[in-house]
Amino acid sequence: MDIEEFVAALPKAELHVHLVGAASLDTVLELSRRHPERQVPTERAELERYYEFRDFPHFITVYSAVNKLVTTPEDVQTLLLGLARDLAANNVRYAEVTVSAIAHFPYGVSPEMLSEALVAGRNKALAEHGVELAWIFDVPMPSDHRDGYSTLDYALDQRPEGTVALGLAGLEAPFPRAGFRAAFQDAIAAGLHSVPHAGETTGPEEIWAALRDLGAERLGHAVSAVSDEKLLKHLAETGIPVEVSLTSNIRTRAVPSLAEHPLPRLLDAGVTVTLNTDDPGMFGTDLNREYRLCHEVFGLGRAELAELARNAARAAFCSEQTRSRLLKDIDAVAAQAS
Repeated sequence: MDIEEFVAALPKAELHVHLVGAASLDTVLELSRRHPERQVPTERAELERYYEFRDFPHFITVYSAVNKLVTTPEDVQTLLLGLARDLAANNVRYAEVTVSAIAHFPYGVSPEMLSEALVAGRNKALAEHGVELAWIFDVPMPSDHRDGYSTLDYALDQRPEGTVALGLAGLEAPFPRAGFRAAFQDAIAAGLHSVPHAGETTGPEEIWAALRDLGAERLGHAVSAVSDEKLLKHLAETGIPVEVSLTSNIRTRAVPSLAEHPLPRLLDAGVTVTLNTDDPGMFGTDLNREYRLCHEVFGLGRAELAELARNAARAAFCSEQTRSRLLKDIDAVAAQAS
């Protein structure tokens, strides 16, 4: 099989994908036409232009505007079922979806409504598309809730089926990771995992802070790790995975170009890397494309791509049954292609 066929056949886990940012153009158009008062473009060409991001803060502004389209449980399910369909099309068997719960509450979706919609959508995703969904509830910055407890309180009070972790996303520079230490420590004590973004638009000091203060078990983006040899060595020795999202880093201008992306340096240093899409609807990508880019731009072969898929399965906060089945299926496809 050629590389495109191999990537399509490869079973995958997606560990870094945001519910709102994952929405396809068709899904966003459905929501924007449902809620025209929110003033998000209702025509495809206009929406495509809307998604041309000048820099990371501009991306956050656009993301926040699209988030305001989610005002009912029906809207939540529209997002979830669209996501499940797109994941299945990329042979994703398991996904940990980042949900900015507190960002939905001001616009009509109560905590109870959100939880019920997530559970219903999770059940439909598995039944209709064969995709198992889990939830990472993140602290989205900027926010008036600057210590993380509003998100943590929701996650622990509601704890909808599939809840696995507390996350931290959005703008980094004005909001040091250390400021969320207490919430993350309480989350870990309550049995949640810790998966903050760090080093996406800041230096390695914020990655160190995520590890030290937030007890990070995986790191979102962490592209600046390559500027700190001590940090690279630490990540390699501890096996803490870095969730890499190639297209995202280019579209938000966190990295100047694919050719300059630090992925090869992370791999050469022995860091455990997983491939992800982040906000595939907004960035015009999907997980199959991210795997193909690794081959086309960085020359990774089938064995290396299969190992990236295994990394995601091993790093997932899933049941051992799900993990072993996914690893077995990855091995079967890799063996067939060798």
